[in-house]
Amino acid sequence: MNDFDGLFAVVTGGASGIGAATATQLHGRGATVASLDRAYASVSRTAAALEIPCDVADADSTRAAVDAVAREFGSIDILVNNAGIGASGDVTENDDAEWQHVFSVNVIGIARVTRAAMPLLLKSSHASIVNTCSVIADVGVPQRALYSASKGAVRSLTLAMAADYVGKGIRVNAVTPGTADTPWVRRLLDQASDAHAAAIALRARQPIGRLVTAEEVAFAIAYLASPISASTTGTMLAVDGGMAGIRVG
Repeated sequence: MNDFDGLFAVVTGGASGIGAATATQLHGRGATVASLDRAYASVSRTAAALEIPCDVADADSTRAAVDAVAREFGSIDILVNNAGIGASGDVTENDDAEWQHVFSVNVIGIARVTRAAMPLLLKSSHASIVNTCSVIADVGVPQRALYSASKGAVRSLTLAMAADYVGKGIRVNAVTPGTADTPWVRRLLDQASDAHAAAIALRARQPIGRLVTAEEVAFAIAYLASPISASTTGTMLAVDGGMAGIRVG
């Protein structure tokens, strides 16, 4: 497919996991991609034409990174707000500082990047924003109170953004992945007292019986971002192995 030919895309959290898979997917379909992330591994490169250091929790860093993209590309057509961090524990286990930090990255980070990119997005005839949400915005799971709250906010923010910009030619959607095979999930398993049992539990709670892959989520992001999907806005696209919608057994 070459549905992104001639288009310029920005992917936050693009150095690994879903972000790196999304950069690869968009690049393979014709986009010129800029990746924004806090750090890049020296031994591996992404499919991005630009790899720009960026901390979406910091307004100056975010503005500088998007300005660098603007100078290099001159346009931004696609913005994938994928950067995010996790948190474990029930509502009593995360202090105020951690609540503020997670929301600063997962929610306000979307606002920071979008605000900086908006002047160029408004000039695009194929403008699309895709946010990475989570199935746990809609499904309660144990020991994810803070993370769930932040992704619930991403869901609401996505719908509000879609309403604000539908009349200005910018589509806004989100993907809601289930538990994906990403570096963050692998770190969670490494920290578990019984990593094998924890991995079985994560796979079992998704009806397909396995973790979602980063590539599967990236394909869904590309679908929402593509000019072919010009009538799709305000949509939450589940890539969750059936976790939100079906019960088996």
